[in-house]
Amino acid sequence: MGENIRNKPQELTKAELEIMQVIWQKEKVLVHDILAELPEPKPAYNTVSTIVRILENKGFVSHKAYGRTYEYFPVVAKEDYTNTYMRTVLDNFFEGSISRMVNFFSSQKSISLKETDEIMKILNGNK
Repeated sequence: MGENIRNKPQELTKAELEIMQVIWQKEKVLVHDILAELPEPKPAYNTVSTIVRILENKGFVSHKAYGRTYEYFPVVAKEDYTNTYMRTVLDNFFEGSISRMVNFFSSQKSISLKETDEIMKILNGNK
């Protein structure tokens, strides 16, 4: 499932990501299903349809046709996109250093004791 993202490492726009979140959550959707999940003010049906076609052209979704109705489904897993995106952020902004990234986020927002414990458990589990 992750091959498309590696062949086409593209970043999603905010609107594309919002629609992909719905597609990932629902797994199989029609355009009106996506529209129903979007917050107010809802975009026009044609806008959502256009964005879904862009996502298909980028290799993130595909469709199955039922006459003139298209059912869309993800071909890039959310985890694969997240891994690629976060690797790009890590490389482009933190020179590949996880400690620099953690330092950045901890300086932006104080980390609670509970979050610190969770981070330590994750780190201890990875050793």
